This record gives sequence, structure tokens and C-alpha cells, in this order.
Amino acid sequence: MILKAKHHWFLYPFFRWYGRRLLKKHFYKIIIKSNFENKNLPILLIGNHFSWWDGFFVSYLNDKLFHRKLFIMMEEKQLLEYKFFSKTGCFSIKKGSRSVLETLEYSRELLKDKNNLVVLFPQGVIESLYKEELKFEKGIERIIKNLEKEIQIVFMVNLIDYFSQKRPYLFSYLKEYELKKFSIENIQNYFNKFIEDSKKENICFPNKL
Repeated sequence: MILKAKHHWFLYPFFRWYGRRLLKKHFYKIIIKSNFENKNLPILLIGNHFSWWDGFFVSYLNDKLFHRKLFIMMEEKQLLEYKFFSKTGCFSIKKGSRSVLETLEYSRELLKDKNNLVVLFPQGVIESLYKEELKFEKGIERIIKNLEKEIQIVFMVNLIDYFSQKRPYLFSYLKEYELKKFSIENIQNYFNKFIEDSKKENICFPNKL
């Protein structure tokens, strides 16, 4: 039995407000690099997972760009530890259990509604920002295949650099993925290429200061 997402009338907007406050306090500047075009479709956001901050990054981007109801897939153990998040749009996945199929079906159902933004971190675990190549869990393939409605798939790569500041810059790179012949290898390769390109752009950033 999975833990489905709820959007509590108070806790959900509080989470958004509190997240913006935390980001303002702990980050020097947030820079968004995006080619996103709103097509009035459900959005599947696929991002790199490297920190405790990732859910707050997504909430900030949703407020700035997507303007949809936020749903984030979260490992069941973490969600049980931080039950607050189940009332702010998070739903559970438990790897290696029968409930995985229920979670994937729930994700597909969410992607039928054009007002929804569903967020996946397909690595399945938090990994170092400096890892060269990310490996995707197969669950993403089950979600995307046989979708009943058209969706937008957007890649998100978040990077952090300090340069000459005491607090870090957050760089959020966003790019739409054109869904043609889908395979887990195809989307994984494209995502890793996007990470590589984003890192190259980040390296050049000090020249623009």
C-alpha cells in the first residue's frame, strides 16, 4: 500500500513559503537557465538527486515557471521519517516490493491531468553531484510507456558553485526532452549529455561576472 500525496490547505502553501525563505537565506543567488515553453500539458520533471534541498529546488521552480500542482516521488523510508511531506505533495515508492507497480500506476494517473507536475529522481538514491554518469532505475520506463495522454518531459539539472561568495549560487538548468522512440537507455543517455553540457556552461560562468 503506497502513501499517496495530499495537499493540505495550510501545510502545502506553508511548505512553498518556507522553502523560498530557506533558499533566500542559504543561497546567494538562484539562476534559472531554461527553454521551457508552457504547452498546457501535464509535466514529468526528471532531475538529478544530490541533496536534501532537491524538493525545495523543485517547489521554487514550480512557483517561478510551471505553476502546477506539485507531486514528488519519494522513497518510502524517508517519507515515513518526514511525514510532513506526505501532506505537501510527496508520495511513496518502496523498491523491491509489490507496491512499486501501484506507485508507477499512480504516477501515470497523475500524468493524465494537465494541472499536475510529477517529479522523479530516477537515480533512486542521493548521489554525489560530481558523479560522471547517472544510472536510471527502470521504473521511469514503466511510467512513460503506454501513457494515454500527451505530456511534456522536462529535464532538470541543479548545480551549486560558490565562486567568490560566502553562500552558494544555485544553477537550475531545464530542457524539454522530445519523446520519440523511447527507451531507458535513450533517456538516460540524453540526460547524462544534458548534465555534461550544463556543467560546461557552469564552468564558464565566472567569465560573465
